[in-house]
Amino acid sequence: MICRHIEVWPVFQEATVILTYLSMRGEVDLLSLVEKYPQKTWLVPRTLPQSRMLFHPYDPGRLVRHQFGMLEPDPSLPVIPADQVKLVLTPGLSYDLHGWRLGYGGGFYDRFLSEQRTCISIGVTYQALLQKNLPHLEYDISVQFLVTEDGIKSSSYATPG
Repeated sequence: MICRHIEVWPVFQEATVILTYLSMRGEVDLLSLVEKYPQKTWLVPRTLPQSRMLFHPYDPGRLVRHQFGMLEPDPSLPVIPADQVKLVLTPGLSYDLHGWRLGYGGGFYDRFLSEQRTCISIGVTYQALLQKNLPHLEYDISVQFLVTEDGIKSSSYATPG
């Protein structure tokens, strides 16, 4: 249902360059969406020190295992500039109604979203993991929209894109 809500969303339909993630530890798996829309440019992140990410085209045959266990794109794939990203499908362990997320603590998405204010961000989570309020710090960045199996809604503290 989550993928279905995303695919009929006008923002998704118009986006040509989309940053997604490779799910791990119970995160919502979006690969069916990637496979259904091969005409879009799908990017996946590769993590670097200092909470930085590089973005590479999704190529299922060229994924490598990161030291923490998740799959990432092979570093030899082309790097796509971050400012080309139009839509960010943002993973999280949990979200609240204001768009604040609980991640794995690396700050990768917060740093990216704070530097790329022109892209649209949507938090992807299950309805059961949606909280009323989550703690956040001054450097945390909220997502603009949330999607669960119940649909897409604007977050109440969304920062303008």
